[in-house]
Amino acid sequence: MELRTLRYFAAVAGTCHFGRAAEKLHMAQPPLSQAIRRLEAELGVELFTRTTRQVALTGAGEVFRTDVERILGAVDEAVTRVGRFASGVEGVLRLGLTGSASYRQLPALARLLKRTMPHVVTEVHTDMLTAAQETALLERRLDLGVLRPPLRREGIAHRALADEPLLVAVPGEHWLAGSGRIRVGQLRHEDFIVYGAGLGSVVGDAVVRACRDAGFVPHRAYEVTETSAALALVAAGLGVAVLPDSVRSAPLEGVRYEEIEDAPSVPLALAWRADDTSPLLRNVLGALERNGVFPQSADPAAGPGAVPPSLAPSVAPTGPSGRTPPHPEGDL
Repeated sequence: MELRTLRYFAAVAGTCHFGRAAEKLHMAQPPLSQAIRRLEAELGVELFTRTTRQVALTGAGEVFRTDVERILGAVDEAVTRVGRFASGVEGVLRLGLTGSASYRQLPALARLLKRTMPHVVTEVHTDMLTAAQETALLERRLDLGVLRPPLRREGIAHRALADEPLLVAVPGEHWLAGSGRIRVGQLRHEDFIVYGAGLGSVVGDAVVRACRDAGFVPHRAYEVTETSAALALVAAGLGVAVLPDSVRSAPLEGVRYEEIEDAPSVPLALAWRADDTSPLLRNVLGALERNGVFPQSADPAAGPGAVPPSLAPSVAPTGPSGRTPPHPEGDL
């Protein structure tokens, strides 16, 4: 049974008139009548009752019409979808993100893609450190990654998204809670919750360098693989965690965020395979470009720590509470 024959049947069933159906199909009436007769013979049922005055569907014809409309609709949708896929407006985008980027950048990116590319399904992989994302990109398990340069593998292109300052997450009753702004040296006697040493964390390396510049080596009390786990341990009062500013967007009961005056910033970038010629990737990058996700490096007012407007924080910084730190050494 040919698809063309089903379209012939649908035209006749929709008009109950062979002449008008033939005009709609841009064909002569006799070949159309013959095609319907052959269809009825193939099915072994009569689909239409015919008189000199009218044509009407039989009961079997009504049943067949319902299924034919469903089949033709599915075929038309398949044709439309394959066209959208080939042109890069439909498909599955596999997106990886570092743990901290999940709090601020993921909601913003997901909203933007939903609005600008509604036929794209985003498959999200969170809490992936930069090294893991690089591997996944090169192994074609990810299409895009929100990660932190410097990149260690060849064959990956990237564009800057932001430069994020580091802050410290402390328990709600910690002596530094509510300080507003502190210095790295004030953390010298604290228990640190850090990313595992063997994970290749860009943030973890930056934290160690900042502490050493302040004259001490951080005490690694707990090692984690996920930012959410680090914040949970802080909320439990088990230590402090120095993390990118993005975590402000995920307020957690029992955790306070304090700015660090002399802490470095860590970059955030969007990365993809340099040899990826997918129309979908091209369209996604174009949508991000048009909607201001990538900062304008030529804008002198932006400054090195600027965050793209579409990825800016939605949670205000924690304000000071007026507490006096109990440790006399202050920021030695």
